[in-house]
Amino acid sequence: MPVSAHREPSFRSACPGQNMNIQVEDIRIRAILATYRKRVPVTEGYVEVKDEGTWKQICDKHWTMKNSRVVCGMFGFPSERKYNTNVYKMFASRRKQHYWAYSMDCSGNEAHISSCKLGNHLNVDAEKNATCENGMPAVVSCVPGRAFAPSSHSGFRKAFRQEQPLVRLKGGANTGEGRVEVLKNGEWGTVCDDNWNLVSASVVCRELGFGSAKEAITGARLGQGMGPIHLNEIDCTGFEKSVTDCKFNTESQGCNHEEDAAVRCNVPAMGFQNQLRLSGGRNPYEGRVEVLAERNGTLKWGTVCSENWSTVEAMVVCRQLGLGFASHAFQETWYWHGDISADNVVMSGVKCSGTEMSLAHCRHDGADVSCPRGGGRFGAGVSCSETAPDLVLNAELVEQTAYLEDRPMFMLQCALEENCLASSAVNTSVTSGYRRLLRFSSQIHNNGQSDFRPKNGRHAWVWHDCHRHYHSMEVFTHYDLLNLNGTKVAEGHKASFCLEDTECEADVQKQYECANFGEQGITVGCWDVYRHDIDCQWIDITDVPPGDYLFQVVINPNYEVAESDYSNNVMKCRSRYDGQRIWMYNCHIGGSFSEETEQKFDHFSGLTNNKVATR
Repeated sequence: MPVSAHREPSFRSACPGQNMNIQVEDIRIRAILATYRKRVPVTEGYVEVKDEGTWKQICDKHWTMKNSRVVCGMFGFPSERKYNTNVYKMFASRRKQHYWAYSMDCSGNEAHISSCKLGNHLNVDAEKNATCENGMPAVVSCVPGRAFAPSSHSGFRKAFRQEQPLVRLKGGANTGEGRVEVLKNGEWGTVCDDNWNLVSASVVCRELGFGSAKEAITGARLGQGMGPIHLNEIDCTGFEKSVTDCKFNTESQGCNHEEDAAVRCNVPAMGFQNQLRLSGGRNPYEGRVEVLAERNGTLKWGTVCSENWSTVEAMVVCRQLGLGFASHAFQETWYWHGDISADNVVMSGVKCSGTEMSLAHCRHDGADVSCPRGGGRFGAGVSCSETAPDLVLNAELVEQTAYLEDRPMFMLQCALEENCLASSAVNTSVTSGYRRLLRFSSQIHNNGQSDFRPKNGRHAWVWHDCHRHYHSMEVFTHYDLLNLNGTKVAEGHKASFCLEDTECEADVQKQYECANFGEQGITVGCWDVYRHDIDCQWIDITDVPPGDYLFQVVINPNYEVAESDYSNNVMKCRSRYDGQRIWMYNCHIGGSFSEETEQKFDHFSGLTNNKVATR
């Protein structure tokens, strides 16, 4: 019997006029017509509830489109539509149905049918085989969001127009969850969680092409934002096309980013979790990645070639399996149990952008698998975690602290040894020469849900005798000066000689300190400050001519450590250098402006005299 792979768990609903609760074990959409049986996700069919172990249909006499809207929302679809009743009438007349004894009366804005009123519409003993005289089983037909529409059915896509979204989700581990951010006056900002509830959260979910909300999350539990707080005390009816159409308060006094609102939305069952598994790990959150692939007409499980396998690909695997974020990507998995025969590789050349819902959506070699070292000990592996850190640079501080220093070469010998100067520095006289340095302070916040720890354990840290400290990551940040066509004209790099909690929010305890070979890291709610007067906290611009430039800082540039959001790891500023002084302006974090504003910034279109508002 063809059924949706996605069924909702049991719920109770109050029955008006009776002092009782109705227990419903399960609910599903059952595809009846051949057109919908093989389609994923299941979008049309009978609404059926499980009652005392038996699946029962619902009589359509009291069924409304509002009921359909609620059911579609529960299964991850933003809206409902009409269907061909004649076909279903014909089908229903051919076989006897088993009807549920109750009717639903939904307002249409409920997130789940457990919030709808139920009535004993058949006026019969629920134990008996109820009938639906002159009626037929209730049918729903749902419209999937763009990301879930079957590609073979172009009709779904015609309902959508490509527009700049006004709302987005950030920092969530799984598809359809994250911190709610709203675009206002070209700048992204967060939503305060005062009065935040399922009705308003469902408006956000449907607007983004998901179903209703599973959870309205408060208290910045999916990480803090950095920009302005645009909306507060949101009050939606549940039928708005956008959360920006709801009533809200633009004043956010008393709100801070510790109160950022987030959502978890219902998403369609796409069956992605069944195409992948982890094996050999010490717990269900880690293991060798195994893919179900067709080989010679049969489906078989096989490994993934680990060549160029990175945290980005591992993120997609963890998301696909519903296991959260990737904490590690392994290129060698020989120490885990299981079949590691070299001929078991079924996928190679995998390259993901990191946003895919399935590993199969990433670029890969297809049927022509190529894995020089084999997939045995070099099978790709992952370790997943429910939470992840999120590093964000304070752009305002960079803008406020930038200055030039002409530093004598004899004071830069340590920096020269650690490759913190331009290549021409080796030819500069130690006694009479100098280097011109663009200096600034960095304040790196951890706004995520778990601590940021260096990739390597302390056994792999490298001691640098000149500065008397350990490097825990080979490269922690890139500092670049680019000319107007995007070519790099000067660069610096900041090895992570010390990751520690310089300062923290009032209620957060410092955990990491570099002194005495201490543990390194940045606690959630804390920030690490690299002052402008620290060695290597600069770009050597000795050879750079006067002009207009783009100044860019990238944190964790090689994605060596997993984060919940990499888009905010980049900070950009416009910069003007006249040969003696330098000005920084329009400093902002990646992803903080609308696409249109960001494109103008990148293409330097009239921004010299028209500053973009910074945080």
